[in-house]
Formats: sequence, C-alpha cells, structure tokens
Amino acid sequence: MATSISATGFQGGFGTSFKGSWGASIVGEDYAMLIKSVPNHVGVGKPVKLPPMMKNVNEGKGVFAPIVVITRQVIGKKRFNQLRGKAIALHSQVITEFCRSIGADPKQRQGLIRLAKKNGERLGFLA
Repeated sequence: MATSISATGFQGGFGTSFKGSWGASIVGEDYAMLIKSVPNHVGVGKPVKLPPMMKNVNEGKGVFAPIVVITRQVIGKKRFNQLRGKAIALHSQVITEFCRSIGADPKQRQGLIRLAKKNGERLGFLA
C-alpha cells in the first residue's frame, strides 16, 4: 500500500511515531514517572502590584475640556504642553505674589497651589 503525494514530496504509507497502545502509555512505568514529576503543591507568589498612574480623574469632563482638547489637536501635543507649562508657571507666580502681599506662609501658599490644581481639573483645564 504505497501512496505518493507529489505536492509535498510525501511517499510511502501513513507512518506514526506512536509505539504501543493508549493503555500501555498511561499504565505502568510511564504513569509512575508522571506522578513523580508532578509537584505535590504549587506555591503562589504575591500578586504583582502595578505602579499608580498619574491620571486626571476628571479627564474629558468640565466646562473647558472640549476647548482644551480641540486646542491640543489643532496646535499639536508638544506645543500645547509647552503653553500649558508656561500658563501653570505664570499662575503659580501670581499665587506666590498674592501670598507675599497678604503675608501668608509657604505652607498656605502650597495649599493654594494645590487648590488651584484641583479646580483646574474640575473645570477641565487639565483635560
């Protein structure tokens, strides 16, 4: 019973590398060796904790968010981030000058800057 298939170059019968019967491969020495190779218990390590991502929870929300998103798309992300950085720096300087004029200490100044950031997030300036 010789078979030839010219497309794959296969000639001869359908051979297999399987020797013996299914029962012989599970019972006897093979089964004992299989049982020995399987561990009795499996250790579970600590779950991998991902580092926290710095992300605006109000992203895309707020009155000014659509304007901010459109502006970023029009002028490009790099230029937009430069302008945003300059605006934030200028706003921090205004807060610092205000704190100097009323005699507020640095801790109160830092609190005002944090409050300004939270308000900017809520209004959509940091979208």
